[in-house]
Amino acid sequence: MFEVVVPSLRILVGSGLKESEWAQACFDQLNLIKGKRLAAKSHGQLYQSRVKNTFDKKVRPCKFNEGDLVLKKVSQAQKDHRGKWALNYEGPFVVKKAFLGGALVLGSMDDEELHLPVNFDIVKRYYA
Repeated sequence: MFEVVVPSLRILVGSGLKESEWAQACFDQLNLIKGKRLAAKSHGQLYQSRVKNTFDKKVRPCKFNEGDLVLKKVSQAQKDHRGKWALNYEGPFVVKKAFLGGALVLGSMDDEELHLPVNFDIVKRYYA
């Protein structure tokens, strides 16, 4: 985009410039760098906000209510002898309690609660 040129003192001596004029030219170029950095930073922030707004238009919030049926993603830490043929989701589970931050307390169909709450991003709605 922009290029800052600070010629060397040896080249400027050959052209007849004084050292004070050369120093002033260097300081002027350095002052321009700050302005160019600020412009580049603001351009980057504007671009990021545009990308975020475009992405947020397509995002639909996922809300779960008590009594909804969901499937829970199986943790990849669990080794299964079936390898890639193993199931990706387990369940269905019933949502016992839904918190505002996105945490869910799940229970089995037999009214047994799971030990730990889960985040809503590892569950998906189950349609029977």
